[in-house]
Amino acid sequence: MDRKESRKRRMSKRRESIELCQLGPGARVMFLLKESDQPPSLFTEMAELQKDGWRESARWVKFEEVVEQGGNRWSKPHVATLSLHALFQLRSCLLNGSLLIDMPQTDLPSIVEALLDVWLDAGDIDPADRDELAEILNRPHVHQYEQAKKNGSTGEQGGFLNAVRSISDIGKSFSHGKNLGKLGTEHQTGTTLELPKVDSQPTDMSKNGSNSDVSFKGNTHFLKKLPPGSEAGNVLIGECEFLPRHVAAFIRLKNATVLGDMSEVQVPTRFIFILLGPTGHGTQYNEIGRAIATLLSDDVFHDVAYKARNKDDLLDGVDEFLDQATVLPPGEWDPKIRIDPPTKIPSQEQRKHVGQELLFEALTDKAIGKMKAPEEEEEGSHGNDPALQRTGKYFGGLILDIKRKLPHYISDYTEAINMQCLATICFMYFALLAPIVTFGGLLEEATHQRMAALENLFGGAICGIIYHLFSGQPLTIIGSTGPVLVFETIVYDMSTLMGIKYLSFRFWIHIWTAFILFLMVFTDASSLVSYITRFTEESFATLIAVIFIYEAVMKLWKITGQLDIINYDRFIKDGRCDCVMPTIKPDDLQKHFEKAVGVIVKKGWEIPHNQTFIDYSKVGLDQCRALLGTFEGNTCYPLYDKLLMSILLSLGTFFIAIKLKGSRNASYFPAKVRQIASDFAVFFAIVIMTGVDIFCGINTPKLNVPSTFRPTWEGRGWVVFPFDGNPWWSALVAFVPSLLACILIFMDQQITAVIVNRKENKLKKGCGYHLDLLVLAALILMVGWLGLPVYVAATVLSINHINSLKVESESKAPGEVAQFIGVREQRVTGIVTFILIGLSVLMTKLLGHIPMPVLYGVFLYMGIAALGGIQLWDRILLFLMPMKYQPDTIYIRHVPIKKIHLFTFFQCVCLAGLWTVKSIKITSILFPIMLVVMVGVRKVIERFFTEKDLKYLDDPMPDFHLRKKEDLKRRQSEGEEIEIETNDEHQTTIRAVKTEAHLHIPTASGNVIKIPLAAIQEPSHQINISKELNSSGMWKHISSRDSKTSLQKEAKDGKERDQQQQHIATPEEEEDAIMIKVIRPSPHSSNMNLEKTETEPLLEKKDEK
Repeated sequence: MDRKESRKRRMSKRRESIELCQLGPGARVMFLLKESDQPPSLFTEMAELQKDGWRESARWVKFEEVVEQGGNRWSKPHVATLSLHALFQLRSCLLNGSLLIDMPQTDLPSIVEALLDVWLDAGDIDPADRDELAEILNRPHVHQYEQAKKNGSTGEQGGFLNAVRSISDIGKSFSHGKNLGKLGTEHQTGTTLELPKVDSQPTDMSKNGSNSDVSFKGNTHFLKKLPPGSEAGNVLIGECEFLPRHVAAFIRLKNATVLGDMSEVQVPTRFIFILLGPTGHGTQYNEIGRAIATLLSDDVFHDVAYKARNKDDLLDGVDEFLDQATVLPPGEWDPKIRIDPPTKIPSQEQRKHVGQELLFEALTDKAIGKMKAPEEEEEGSHGNDPALQRTGKYFGGLILDIKRKLPHYISDYTEAINMQCLATICFMYFALLAPIVTFGGLLEEATHQRMAALENLFGGAICGIIYHLFSGQPLTIIGSTGPVLVFETIVYDMSTLMGIKYLSFRFWIHIWTAFILFLMVFTDASSLVSYITRFTEESFATLIAVIFIYEAVMKLWKITGQLDIINYDRFIKDGRCDCVMPTIKPDDLQKHFEKAVGVIVKKGWEIPHNQTFIDYSKVGLDQCRALLGTFEGNTCYPLYDKLLMSILLSLGTFFIAIKLKGSRNASYFPAKVRQIASDFAVFFAIVIMTGVDIFCGINTPKLNVPSTFRPTWEGRGWVVFPFDGNPWWSALVAFVPSLLACILIFMDQQITAVIVNRKENKLKKGCGYHLDLLVLAALILMVGWLGLPVYVAATVLSINHINSLKVESESKAPGEVAQFIGVREQRVTGIVTFILIGLSVLMTKLLGHIPMPVLYGVFLYMGIAALGGIQLWDRILLFLMPMKYQPDTIYIRHVPIKKIHLFTFFQCVCLAGLWTVKSIKITSILFPIMLVVMVGVRKVIERFFTEKDLKYLDDPMPDFHLRKKEDLKRRQSEGEEIEIETNDEHQTTIRAVKTEAHLHIPTASGNVIKIPLAAIQEPSHQINISKELNSSGMWKHISSRDSKTSLQKEAKDGKERDQQQQHIATPEEEEDAIMIKVIRPSPHSSNMNLEKTETEPLLEKKDEK
């Protein structure tokens, strides 16, 4: 009985709560900032006392800018570097100085009078010095931009830039991200700054110098750089001969108020820090002023300053800043060096959650997720996208796509009214026109004129407009692709072999293809896209980008076959150069003469000919290539001016486009001018290099667009008849090639859609895989009926379309690099681009001036630009990079470099395989099937990598055994009841619940003990329940509740808390541990690796039921 009594006393002993004073400054700051409201941004200005008043010497928005004394100008924005001694002196000023929280005064004279009263009451100043201090604090403020105007620095020297800035401001709203809707959140647009409302406005603005200028407008140009709703903090430091010691004060106004000319910009002041002292310590005062201004620009101390209740809270903010500060040794760097602002500012949210485990609310998954460092946050793959989850209903995915996209349909048009979309239309028009015309020429040769450039233009216009009107992801650009050309060639050869008409046979192939795609939409087959991971996506995207680069180079090289030939016999006597008929196989003679005779008739040349003969001896050297002849003789000399000019045009277009695209972050011209140059980079490059070509007058190859709207082949019309003389069985035979067409179209379309919908693009309106496939099925049915080429998603064009529509943050503080915030998700650019494609027939004369080498330069630009965002390409470059120069990426931090190289090697092997299959004509039709094979390859290579490696290098693949996965989820959520018995003298039996990760044991108080299954090695293993209780989440749960209760002001007295809470003794207080024994274990293994563990006990408290 004595042992039981002793145990009861120990179990009922109250656990001592953690007091706030026992916590570190970081934890105390966390408690202060736990409210969710976000204070406004802060502009901080430091002014030093001069004879003529207060002169501005530095300012902060995010980074420090100081007035260069020699040049009388602002310095380049830089990261503020503070001395440790200045921070400690600042802490001393805040500790021993005056703190005025929520002052009700709304004008500077009243604030000064109240401050002087506080200093007099505290004995910090003599009464005789009051009037002189009042006069000093009310002196007028002189700002740097006013000095610059007086000195004439903005006169003739800066007149040009001011004129350019004024012109660029006309299109202020065109290319910025303020029109980009933030779905589900409120946002402010425009650049006009709305000041917070205050209870009362200053009534007397003419009492003293600082308030005498009622017409003061401030620096309106700098005001544009501040976020909307910003407030000001003013730091005043100075030396006063009559003061025997320094005096300091930190003031926070209850209502932010515009205090005349105190601030450089007309924003209301919230904070004032004043430090005055005897002469001889000006440098120390300056460092202390810089310290407080830097703290006010710090994200955490900024929030502390707004929410501080007393001096202790303010000191906790300084201490937390010191805890996070990094000290550099004085002998290893020069303090005079100014550190440039980082490209990407790290998030400070983690600092606000130090000690969050002490809050009861912090036990939720959401709060724990906030505490994770940015590099530890796991980015979900597209396989977890709800749009790719099988709904189990017919047309379930399609219905969800429509519900997801319909609310944004109007905004898809309204958000396109800006200059950036106009620039994208210009770029995408030329990016689409050249491959359409080129592809049309290849298609004409493959199908013997059944389809050519005109049919390709017509098909592109119809398909593009309809697709972008109704698709689920209008950012995807559709186009003619290489696999489609190979498929059309095979279908034509197949129809010729069977002796049936190609267009009618192709019509039935499209009927079957559309029907199969419709079945895929009906059954949510697009959910299979979840098996396409980054491994397959990047290999495919890299292949297409490399093809663009390769084709651009090869087309330039093919110009060598178009060089003009002259008869140059200066060093050879009796030389000759003639045009002769080439050596041709007998089977190709008819085709040769058909083409050559057609050229003679079209050009009207007087050359003897008939259907089987051409007199090449009468053909001139300038006519030889057009009639498919060859040159023979020892004085045939090629002119390389056309090749050299073509190379210059291509490289010039490429480099101008690259340079202008990167001019957004350049140092020259105002931001608006750089913005327009960046948006219209490709268009400007095409215009400039076309002008150079016209000026030089060299006969380079030109863009050839059809000028008449009629079918290329005279034997067809604009509508294809279903049979047109073909036997009935041709409709059934068409089912076989339609299966291959479905694989080709599905893989081409969905891989590109996955790349477009990647999370790093920050799309907000959702995707529409099922809706895209339905629209594509309808288009395939239509182009089969009209006899037009098939259009599917084009990877490189889609990537460049997204890149041209990327939006960066508009409001930029000095020195802050613009951050990518999203993409303009709209339909107008695609619709208008394809309308212009259809109207190209009417612009033949204008388009005929554009050299083809200029468009080859655009191809080169698009290919290299697409490679820039592919991780595979970055990892390929790691092979050539020494370890000390490798970038600080997340996968390099967490994955061994050998594993990275091995993963890259597997991708390169797959890439080489895809290139080989594509390049060989016989195997090229298997290209889409090879993409399916890559999904299997990705599954096989999992044995070479750990789950952690694949987490950072790739996306997780869904389990092929879906039933097994569903059972696992069910067990994790429901658990399994088992019985356990205790080894005490009563041999009692306890019912518990066993899940995949834990054993949940209820206690008499209603709490639940959660014991990891890893602690149970064998079925009969005995467990020390007291020990497990201490190490389980329940003990921490109870401790956290105790801590929280003791820290809340609204809590009741200690006795009431003792009655409401149950306390468990620690193992150190426990003499006899309670042992339990599992008598009916689960058949599942307890030490298995789990992907997801429970975060909450499954058994609830008794009093909650």
